[in-house]
This record gives sequence, C-alpha cells and structure tokens, in this order.
Amino acid sequence: MKTTSNNFFEKVYEVARLIPHGRVTSYGAIATYLGAARSARMVGWAMNNSSTKEVPAHRVVNRKGLLTGKHHFDGTNLMQQLLESEGIEIIDNQIQNFEKVFWNPSEEL
Repeated sequence: MKTTSNNFFEKVYEVARLIPHGRVTSYGAIATYLGAARSARMVGWAMNNSSTKEVPAHRVVNRKGLLTGKHHFDGTNLMQQLLESEGIEIIDNQIQNFEKVFWNPSEEL
C-alpha cells in the first residue's frame, strides 16, 4: 500500500483503517511498515489524537498485546469492549491468542 499523505499521523491513520475486523496490530508494526521503526511512540500519539478521524484505534496495542492505550478511550473499558465485540478475548488487559489475531501490515500490504 502506498500512503497518500505526507503527514506522519495521517499515514498512521491510513494504515490503521486497514486493520481487519477481529484483528489487532502494534504501534511498532505500523511504525516499521511506514519506514520509521523507532517511532512506535509517535504512532501511539497519533492513536491518542485519532478520536475524530474514524480510525479503529482500539485495534492498535503494544507489542505484547497489552491494552496500553485504554485510558485514552471514553469509559473505563471501552477499548476492551470494542475488541471483545469483534471476538477478541482479553484477560487482565492482555489479548489472548495474540499471535493468532495479530495483523502485520508489512506482511499483508
């Protein structure tokens, strides 16, 4: 996939919009795909600012499958509820079967 924006946050949003329903990816996987492997934190900042962008930010987690961005969602468990509504099992903020539901944009696009 070729991103159409020159703005890093917009590039992040373009990739995040492609994450399939019922799958997750990591901040680092998006950063690596965009050629900025050391910019996982910037991807996190982009996700924090995505609430008005129609981006499925709930599908982006840390490299271990932890819901580290959950405090940026309205409500205490909204991120978890959104993921569970897509069939993803979560126990103690940890995605279960993480390898199975992980979507790597570098391999898929």
